[in-house]
Amino acid sequence: MKLKLIILLFIATLFTIQIKAQNSASSILENAFTQAKAENKNVFVKYSASWCGYCKKMDKQMKSDSCKSFFDTNYVVVTLVVKESKNNKHLENPGAIDFLKKHKGEKSGLPFWVILDSTGFLIEDSYNAKGENMGCPETKNEVADFIAILKKTSNLTKENLNIISEIFLLKRR
Repeated sequence: MKLKLIILLFIATLFTIQIKAQNSASSILENAFTQAKAENKNVFVKYSASWCGYCKKMDKQMKSDSCKSFFDTNYVVVTLVVKESKNNKHLENPGAIDFLKKHKGEKSGLPFWVILDSTGFLIEDSYNAKGENMGCPETKNEVADFIAILKKTSNLTKENLNIISEIFLLKRR
């Protein structure tokens, strides 16, 4: 009986550790670059946090039935968790804040996103022409800027881009 209890506690401990341990940002990006090279895509990296309502809104829009296939067909999409509250630091991807700083997004709000080529070279980021983070685009100007960036960094058709634009202009969260 004691042996069964010890084994059960050991398994429960391993399971708990596995749930709390996050993949490192460098391993996530390395896998994304490998996939992007193989599939001839760019990498869409979104920096996010569990407390961020606009991060959740952008996830919902990008993963909507109308848009998901467009993003998946044209990008390797990854999320790196940063800037978590004290109680949720365990949700952060180790090293993600360093990549956020490398992409000059540490002082911006969330979400902050970048589009990288398959070698990790920065192609675009979520800063508009005024140097402001558009984050989750929702105004006509932000969505227009976002669509221009997607057009430049993908093979999305005009029809695809119009659908993405419509989804991002919807005001519901």
